[in-house]
Amino acid sequence: MKFVALLFSLLIFVVHTSYATPTELQVSKGTIEIVKNIESKYVKSRFLNVWLPPGYNKSSHYDVLYMHDGRMLFDANSTWNKQEWRVDEVAGTLIEQGKVRPFIVVGIPNAVANRHSEYYPQQPFESLSKQKQQSLYQLEKYPGHKLFASKVYSDNYSRFLVEDVIPYIESHYNVNKGAKHRFIAGSSMGGLISWYTLLNYPNEFAGAICMSTHWPGIFSQDDAIFAEFKQYIANNLSKLSGQKVYFDYGDSTLDAMYPQLQKQIDVLFMEERYPAKLWQSQYFPGEEHTEDAWAKRLHIPLEFMFRKASQ
Repeated sequence: MKFVALLFSLLIFVVHTSYATPTELQVSKGTIEIVKNIESKYVKSRFLNVWLPPGYNKSSHYDVLYMHDGRMLFDANSTWNKQEWRVDEVAGTLIEQGKVRPFIVVGIPNAVANRHSEYYPQQPFESLSKQKQQSLYQLEKYPGHKLFASKVYSDNYSRFLVEDVIPYIESHYNVNKGAKHRFIAGSSMGGLISWYTLLNYPNEFAGAICMSTHWPGIFSQDDAIFAEFKQYIANNLSKLSGQKVYFDYGDSTLDAMYPQLQKQIDVLFMEERYPAKLWQSQYFPGEEHTEDAWAKRLHIPLEFMFRKASQ
């Protein structure tokens, strides 16, 4: 019942949120700036929430973390479920304690009704049979509302990040330019689009954080879907050379679907002999599929990605 309630809440949220209209946010550490409209030929325009860390100044330069589901990151008073990743508190504290090098966070809001179409890895989807694709397009979130509100277009979303968002940030903020200073992060479907974007643009990012990655792709177990994800990673993992990859998962609510699937992905990394110092897969028994759960362990991937060279 707890899983059903969580899923229903997630689906209701999709209907009542606009990705074109920003909300004023309050943060405990650092400051938030809202970029009101990023135009793109790849996706519908949207705003960005840009978090600047404590002590941000124009004489310094900062690495950048690009995060999906950007409405859920900073202020629980503005979110549908009154939870947040607490990015400002977690990242701000790590920076103040000198555990990581300073970085800014760019929160990109999802496409609401089109979230599934935007985050589902497109090339694995298109590798499914036409009959299978059509069956997935018929799935409903709840009566009268499709899970995929449009055709899958995650390749365009990734291009939007690389060709529109990154150039804007690097021309308007004091950031270190170049791939070795850029990272990407998300949870659930955001975990899928994070590893997928990294594999498609290995020369644009230094690492990907994939928390509670939604390996089933839909909301039931489907071997054909996971097989295509797994095959795509196997075929493309060799593109990476020095990038860091972080996975994690719990085993409660929606995360209960992940442990056996994540273990198969871990085997891929081991079989490819991906350097142990460059990837992690962390298991958190009892943890649920919530922003509160991700907030509790967010410090782990942030330290992994942004640890100072001297450490």
